[in-house]
Amino acid sequence: MKHPTAVNPQTLFLSPQDVASLVSRRGMVETLREMAACIQQDFLRWKHFDKSARLASHSKNGVIELMPIADAHTYTFKYVNGHPKNTAQGLSTVMAFGVLADVATGMPLLISELTLTTALRTAATSVVAARALARPDSRVMALIGNGAQSEFQALAFHRLLGIEEINLYDVDAEATAKLMRNLQANPDTAGLRLRACASTAEAVRDVDIVTTVTADKTNAAIITLDMLKPGTHLNAVGGDCPGKTEIHPDVLSAARVFVEYEPQTRTEGDLQQMAPGFAVTELWQVLAGEAAGRDNAAQITVFDSVGFALEDFSALRYLYAKAQQLGLGAALPLIPRLDDPKDLYQLVRPAFSTASRPVTEPALQ
Repeated sequence: MKHPTAVNPQTLFLSPQDVASLVSRRGMVETLREMAACIQQDFLRWKHFDKSARLASHSKNGVIELMPIADAHTYTFKYVNGHPKNTAQGLSTVMAFGVLADVATGMPLLISELTLTTALRTAATSVVAARALARPDSRVMALIGNGAQSEFQALAFHRLLGIEEINLYDVDAEATAKLMRNLQANPDTAGLRLRACASTAEAVRDVDIVTTVTADKTNAAIITLDMLKPGTHLNAVGGDCPGKTEIHPDVLSAARVFVEYEPQTRTEGDLQQMAPGFAVTELWQVLAGEAAGRDNAAQITVFDSVGFALEDFSALRYLYAKAQQLGLGAALPLIPRLDDPKDLYQLVRPAFSTASRPVTEPALQ
């Protein structure tokens, strides 16, 4: 019997091409600006979310993680990996997809690529943090690690924060050359001065902001305290799992350190190097006016960013709204359509007819 409220459940699917089309139609700068606004709005609703650290499965070559979060209306999760050796096989270091679902029914409303989107939301989050923590007169940045996320970081800081000059360094000179080609060909970065450097120390000398986005899964200390001038803001993005760091502990000891979700950063970020009682401040507290950002212009500040599920929640709700507005994506028949929602067996029930019924053999006499 057909249920009186039966509907055709549909899940919207967004491919990488769909998200790229969204960015093209909105414009890269406007996409970053709008996504940053969504992220800030959700950080200001921090107490409304059911939060947990992500679930990670570590292996010799990398990590695979699930990142869930929900408020009273919407549930999201992201599947994401981090495998630094992937590029040798023609695969991305980071690959991701995500789901947005309706809490009231559990119906998955959206399945979306999040590989491209993760780079967008990470750059947007970096800007949200830097607005609150960096000196307002910051104009020169160092970008250490010039791989897949570097263009997005450079664009976001140039167009949304007013950075005018970026010093670039990567152990792979080809990565830096790639970054420079992409930025120099982009009208959104017209007027941005780029300088390739021979070392991390050269790149970070006398800059206002340092962004680190390295990929190697090692306990590294690529930034040391002697490299930084007073008042530097450090946007530490690359240290994002146990056993992977970028910042020397002396830098953290000398700085005010800010994190997304403290329980997660304690085990995954550069903060994993510090004693359990080392004091940090969650970013939402600064954005909400419940805690101060930097104390003075000479203070070193660190945003120990490991990536938190709230940022993907913001990105997924942004994608869902914009895709509907722009008519992007395809309907995905992920959930069965049932005339009677209590009768799942109807999907596999044999449709017997007289002709197709099996013949019963007579019993042996």
